[in-house]
Amino acid sequence: MDKETTLVLLNEVGILPLFYHADIEIAKEVINASYRGGARAFEFTNRGENAFNVFTELLAHVKESLPGLSLGIGTIYDVETAQKFIDAGTDFIVTPCLNPEVGRACSIANIPWIPGISTLTEIYNAQQAGAEVVKLFPGEVVGSKFVRAIRGPMPKVKIMVTGGVQPTRESIGEWFGAGAYAVGLGSNLFPKDVIAEGNYSWIEQKVAESINLVKEFRQNS
Repeated sequence: MDKETTLVLLNEVGILPLFYHADIEIAKEVINASYRGGARAFEFTNRGENAFNVFTELLAHVKESLPGLSLGIGTIYDVETAQKFIDAGTDFIVTPCLNPEVGRACSIANIPWIPGISTLTEIYNAQQAGAEVVKLFPGEVVGSKFVRAIRGPMPKVKIMVTGGVQPTRESIGEWFGAGAYAVGLGSNLFPKDVIAEGNYSWIEQKVAESINLVKEFRQNS
């Protein structure tokens, strides 16, 4: 998927599901449920020894069965790992911190790079290094007031908030009301007990509800 389409999808849908599991079949079920719920961008996190193998299988599954879904990799720290996933075909890369070398690799590959930031200086440096969207992390620590305040000196900054975002009307309203470009949802969207039970219809419903809350907020704003 081309770079601009991924960024537009991220903003239009507003929700980026974040998930990791070492079992490819469980990962497929989760991404399928998210897709049925309306997600059109999905971040698989690089948090286990088997992450690369699962990710490559997920990429093949997405290409075959989930048209229009942008699949990216998260929790990337260094350029060597980034290049490995770029070569595998990732649509975008999300990093927990600001590493300009990863940004350069993404720029060469013409895919979005979404680096983690928590200060105005890091936002500026990320933009200078080529980031069009930045990830505010951890959201629950920095707070929505930061997002609102940043829009004074940086009115065009595109911030995706991750960490502490809840799939509720109050939380969605708080972050998008502050000016968030999108929000990332992980454990609050994929509770361990729901995964253990294989209750994928719950995930589908929760994703759909979250996306509808974003739409509702924007329509009423």
